[in-house]
Amino acid sequence: MASFLAALSFSSSALSARSPLRHSSPAVRAPPPFSYHSYRSRASERRMLTVKAAETDAKEAVKAAAPEKAPSSSGAGGSSLNQLLGIKGAARESNKWKIRLQLTKPVTWPPLVWGVVCGAAASGNFHWNIEDVAKAIVCMIMSGPCLTGYTQTLNDWYDREIDAINEPYRPIPSGAISEGEVIAQIWVLLLAGLGLAGLLDVWAGHKSPNIFYLAVGGSLLSYIYSAPPLKLKQNGWIGNFALGASYICLPWWAGQALFGTLTPDIIVLTLLYSIAGLGIAIVNDFKSIEGDRALGLQSLPVAFGMDTAKWICVGAIDITQFSVAAYLLGADKPFYALALLGLILPQIYFQFQYFLKDPVKYDVEYQTSAQPFLILGLLVTALATSH
Repeated sequence: MASFLAALSFSSSALSARSPLRHSSPAVRAPPPFSYHSYRSRASERRMLTVKAAETDAKEAVKAAAPEKAPSSSGAGGSSLNQLLGIKGAARESNKWKIRLQLTKPVTWPPLVWGVVCGAAASGNFHWNIEDVAKAIVCMIMSGPCLTGYTQTLNDWYDREIDAINEPYRPIPSGAISEGEVIAQIWVLLLAGLGLAGLLDVWAGHKSPNIFYLAVGGSLLSYIYSAPPLKLKQNGWIGNFALGASYICLPWWAGQALFGTLTPDIIVLTLLYSIAGLGIAIVNDFKSIEGDRALGLQSLPVAFGMDTAKWICVGAIDITQFSVAAYLLGADKPFYALALLGLILPQIYFQFQYFLKDPVKYDVEYQTSAQPFLILGLLVTALATSH
């Protein structure tokens, strides 16, 4: 019995020595006193972690939108012609020269080439001989492939994040062309355009290099349109007017300066036409509304909504042309004014037929049907001012 009691006493002592009830353990401690400041600090840390996680997710989502490779033409139904023209629906291409051509967007060259034609016609001094035709062709190459190609490549470079959302299969976001190759192309096209501008001044015998000045001014305008910190395209009004002016005024002025004299009334008239160019530029903003909104660009469809922006667009195009027709009528050129009115009416019809119904769905149909009449109206105005 004594042995049993001794053993029980030893077991109880050993259990008591190990029991957490007898000795405090780090696992069971009294909570620290409540502190309002420490609570706010921990809450602030949790909020910062949440925000950083959200930003990371957003960035990863944008990166995920741009695949490493463009889809094959067979898999995505891409068109080789679209690839060469630099428009949506382009086929996958591995040939670097074709990719370089795509970056210059040849589909955007014709308005600049046409602007040179209008300027030459407005000068009243263009003659159908080999020398004048050669001068005009060089001026078109300067305005279209060189300086417009420079503008489009530069714009794509600074729009690579937006294109990763709107057009992820374009050459830059898809990785089809390297950063160094893009930058080299920008410089080559810019220097080629400026070189041709200087050549035209010498060829025309200008005492003042007017065409070179126009080329430098247009190149600078293209840069501040696309590049920070100004990045004019972030403002729907200023950016689109600058774009319209560069597509209508600059090639017209270059063509007229090459063959004649650039007069103040022509400068005012073409700047007025640039308001119509603003409307044309808005047409292209509707297809980019998601990317513009995501990256905070205040295009007019983002700022005013699609419905209001549609009417701003057609108003800018139509009111400008009616104003030019009124100017021609007041300048005692009624036949040219009537011809211009005749070219405005089909544009209004196609605006209601396509654009005002759905500017995104019928984008291509509207531009291919209505824009030719506006372009012909430019030539009618140019011929009117030459007589």
